Amino acid sequence: MKERAAAEIRSAIVRGDLEPGTAIKDVELAEKLGLSRTPVREALATLTDEGLVETKAHAYTRVTALEAEPVLDALTVVQSMHSLATGLVIERESLTADDIAAMRAANKAFKKALDANDAVAALAADDEFHAVAIRCCDNFAITATIDRYTPLIRRAEHSRFSSPNARHSVTQHQQIIEACEKGDSAQAARLVDENWSTLKEEL
Repeated sequence: MKERAAAEIRSAIVRGDLEPGTAIKDVELAEKLGLSRTPVREALATLTDEGLVETKAHAYTRVTALEAEPVLDALTVVQSMHSLATGLVIERESLTADDIAAMRAANKAFKKALDANDAVAALAADDEFHAVAIRCCDNFAITATIDRYTPLIRRAEHSRFSSPNARHSVTQHQQIIEACEKGDSAQAARLVDENWSTLKEEL
């Protein structure tokens, strides 16, 4: 129940349904989600750790402001981990033909979502594209680091995928796939780094 509550509240924050600075009342959220207050409170604690919610005892619980500096800090770490994972997975020759096919399918779904102006679906497809290298890398530290800091950059990603500028990522994804097929770990890692840098430029 805690995970469900966290996922739904997080999604509302990322989409902008709960805007920066919005006061959050656990009683109202619990009623809206059809849950008791306990899992909602636990979910809010999780989102506080992620940097999406801020709380001051006996004063407020609210959605954090979307400030560039902490998002850039998190993005720098996430960007580095994705680039590292891609380089490692190619060096270890862990990518199979099925994995490459999965990347192609994810990029196709990504383009389709962008064409439909569906930022939520685009974000999900982009996640699936990058998740292939993370999954095949099988490095718990990389995975844990990405999981820890990705929530903080979600609002920026959603905003980017709502913009026509995001279409450049389709081509970048294709270039990453081609580098992976060639087994060029340095090139693939560099291209992944450049792909994430476009979000930094947006900020």
